[in-house]
Amino acid sequence: MTTSGSIQSALQGAVDDGTFPGAVLAVRLRGALVYEGAVGCLSLQFPGNAVTAQTCYDLASLTKVLATTTAWVLLIQNGQVALDDRIDRILEELRGSPVGVATVRQLLTHSSGLPGWRPYYEWIAATEATQPGFLGSASARQAMLGYIAKEDLLYERGSRSLYSDLGFMLLGFAVERLSGESLGQFCRGRIYDPLDAHPLTYVPRGPLALHAAPPGSPLPIAPTEEDAWRGRTLCGEVHDENAFALGGVAGHAGLFGTARAVLAVAQAWLDGRRGQAGLLEPDLATQFTTRQQTVPNSSWALGWDTPSAPSSSGALFSPESFGHLGYTGTSLWIDPVKELEVVLLSNRVHPTRRNERIRAFRPLIHDLVCREVLGG
Repeated sequence: MTTSGSIQSALQGAVDDGTFPGAVLAVRLRGALVYEGAVGCLSLQFPGNAVTAQTCYDLASLTKVLATTTAWVLLIQNGQVALDDRIDRILEELRGSPVGVATVRQLLTHSSGLPGWRPYYEWIAATEATQPGFLGSASARQAMLGYIAKEDLLYERGSRSLYSDLGFMLLGFAVERLSGESLGQFCRGRIYDPLDAHPLTYVPRGPLALHAAPPGSPLPIAPTEEDAWRGRTLCGEVHDENAFALGGVAGHAGLFGTARAVLAVAQAWLDGRRGQAGLLEPDLATQFTTRQQTVPNSSWALGWDTPSAPSSSGALFSPESFGHLGYTGTSLWIDPVKELEVVLLSNRVHPTRRNERIRAFRPLIHDLVCREVLGG
């Protein structure tokens, strides 16, 4: 394993300039972990608590690929659904709605016509005020599905891509409908346990209990925002408000985990993309991680994004690469040509989401990693 001083210095520099309070960077090349570094502290409020490689982060939208997208590959492999099936075939509540005729493929490529985001959590909270216990309940999840069903489309399906949390909420609901279990249960039993990807889990509302945490020694979790809506600094509960309103388990956000746990799922995707037998069938893994040509001017594969200048992956990843970002300050990029996987986990939203310095840092650190570990 390399002990690259320049990578460590770049990470420390990002702490010093306020890009994030702390972070973990893990790099794997041709199946070997070649760099793992932790810098900074968990929280600006308690600067003595240092980040370690075992620190768990709110992974935010990495959930879309590490949970929902991976789950869809497994469902397709099992013959339960096809990419061009309409979503209202699975979620009958969408029949007759504007989005009901959208296909699974269109939802995965963010080309369904749905808007990107809506503050549904405010409506759920309003009901909670008169019906205590509604927040995070099965009824709240059903209400959220109803809200999305009423959305007018912003553009003609398939004519463009607009990154949409709403589409991935539907995909998460559909996994549950097809599997007969919660998204968290499905992912744990079908993905994370077989890959030994621990700790990687949803953290439902209620007492904190990370799956596979060592008995008597809770894993350190980096806090996210000082949230005015919830009236507290968030730690061990999902940062995304709509995911919180759904009970912490959603198709678009909600996963927590460590860098090595993220790498465990990344390896399954890289193996599949390179034609190796494993959790994911190679043909499907390749299809899901290859830029789709059906949507004009889109960089999206199926669930995964691909590099497009300027890219958060920098300038040195191969065009065949695939990856995703998380709002809280997380990212995963995989280069199947160079067999390079890079995970960056941070809590850049602590104490406020207004801090956007990570936009400039991400491409710089990926370029530096490529130069250091690839030798050029």
